[in-house]
Amino acid sequence: MAIMITDECINCGACEPECPNTAIYEGGVEWNWSGGTELSGKAKLIDGTEVDAEEMQEPVSDEFYYIVTGKCTECTGFHEEPQCAAVCPVDCCVDDPDNEETDGELMAKKEWMHKE
Repeated sequence: MAIMITDECINCGACEPECPNTAIYEGGVEWNWSGGTELSGKAKLIDGTEVDAEEMQEPVSDEFYYIVTGKCTECTGFHEEPQCAAVCPVDCCVDDPDNEETDGELMAKKEWMHKE
């Protein structure tokens, strides 16, 4: 499953630089699919939807750091455990029960974003 940041976040920013997929953003900051990935131009998402990878998207949260579920791989293929959770001083980077994914799905997402 993807990781989410709860509202206990103290906005310390420790998690953001640890994410190998650039899936973590400061509250209020727009994001895009191409940031931190090899996606560019017209990209077909895992669900088949086609998007402009460079187009900026609305922030998921305006109040605290957030994780873009579609870019989160729980660090699969990079690290043994999610790095955001490992460095979070208040343990607010937790499993997202609404976005359960298998190890195979997480690896496929990683390979899709990083075109190995």
